[in-house]
Amino acid sequence: MSAITDGVPPAAPPRPAGVVRHHVLSVLVENRTGVLARVAALFARRGYNIDSLAVAPTEDERFSRITIVVDVQTTPLDQITKQLDKLIHVVRITELDPADSVERELLLATVGAPPATRGQVIELVQVFGGRILSVGHDQLTISLDEHPDKIDGFEELLRPYGIVELQRTGRVALARLDPSVTRLRASRAS
Repeated sequence: MSAITDGVPPAAPPRPAGVVRHHVLSVLVENRTGVLARVAALFARRGYNIDSLAVAPTEDERFSRITIVVDVQTTPLDQITKQLDKLIHVVRITELDPADSVERELLLATVGAPPATRGQVIELVQVFGGRILSVGHDQLTISLDEHPDKIDGFEELLRPYGIVELQRTGRVALARLDPSVTRLRASRAS
């Protein structure tokens, strides 16, 4: 059993490169009040753990897309999809293979940045392609929008500077486009 200091559990051990430990489900639902609550309640009733969940309207205002990330080791995917499919406002469920999808996550963090180390923090943010959103006397608030694995690495490199506050949005994902289909659509539009 690991120790917890200041009420915060230690970070999970890093997973080996190339090991997929999660399923990403893209669930298209009717954009109605209470749909997210029904989906979350289904997971709670069944004892399924959600690693991350993001929801927002789609290009068609009648629908919302819920991106749900679940742990491969603890969750029977076929059971989840069968249960989700029974919900009346669920339109379509798609499992997104990490190799065939584009995934992003947003991190916002306030970190310690006194004058002695401020340059190092700024350089780290620039190397990762992040942005500085707010500057204080001894702290910076930064953002990074990237693949979740890169966000994990960035977060670990920030820790020695002292993370004051941290918020991550959770993973969002869409299927990767087939380049031949994209060219065909572009040529038809010309």
